[in-house]
Amino acid sequence: MSDDTDDHVYLSLAEQHGEEGDARWAFGTGFEDPLHGVDTAVPDGVDAAELAAVCLALGDDALVGAQRLAQWCTRAPELEEEVALANIGLDLLGQARLLYARCGQVDGTGRGEDAYAYTRDPADFRNVRLAELPDGDFAFCVVRLLVLSAWRLALFGRLATTADPVLAAVAAKGVPELAYHRQYAADWAVRLGDGTEESHRRMRAALTGVAPYLDEVLDARPQFAAHADAVRQETLAVLDQVLLAAGLSLPAAPAVPGSGRQGDHTAHLAPLLAELQSVARAHPEATW
Repeated sequence: MSDDTDDHVYLSLAEQHGEEGDARWAFGTGFEDPLHGVDTAVPDGVDAAELAAVCLALGDDALVGAQRLAQWCTRAPELEEEVALANIGLDLLGQARLLYARCGQVDGTGRGEDAYAYTRDPADFRNVRLAELPDGDFAFCVVRLLVLSAWRLALFGRLATTADPVLAAVAAKGVPELAYHRQYAADWAVRLGDGTEESHRRMRAALTGVAPYLDEVLDARPQFAAHADAVRQETLAVLDQVLLAAGLSLPAAPAVPGSGRQGDHTAHLAPLLAELQSVARAHPEATW
């Protein structure tokens, strides 16, 4: 594939979410309070239980995804990629904290972010199963990140105008972060797919591993999110655009039965959460 085609993919993706005019890599989530001045009361016409369920599910996607990315520390292909993956994970962790905080405000429990992250069992999590699968290979990390960031960006762009002002603010803050995540994954997808015979083979294997979980992600929309079909179509259009430039294609594969949104999880989630929650569970209520 020519360099011109590759550049076209990168520039096209950047232009779609580059309203702020800064396409550089963003480290961290910044220090501005994205909810400053936002009314936290649940608006009339918004179902609090449904809103809480949406915040919990999207928070769980982010937390579990962040933990998987954190496991690349000390074993990424290059130091620069290790730092990049860690920072993507920190962005997702920031999104999880805000979403859990909103969930605790509206579900009637008053729980804080730590309670959602550290005291729930695997069956209580509502993340999509693609987020919890083990990486194993950098190519799988790239493909998984491409799918999840493309879908989440398509969704957050629409949630930024949803009726709940807090969820809308969280989504609006996440859009530029997710645009960078998607661009990073697209860059590597093209580089590896259009690279050596070995890197191409690994990308095809990664796509084969991800494909059975794709429909679950595309169907994991919040109930009140408008334009659900548009989220699916935008996500698939991005994947097609990137994979075409990479000389790859999505393989057809039957969907794995069940859904993480209903509490169905793989055997990989429990050990991941055990690692994440080990300190908090060993030292409950500890502070430093």
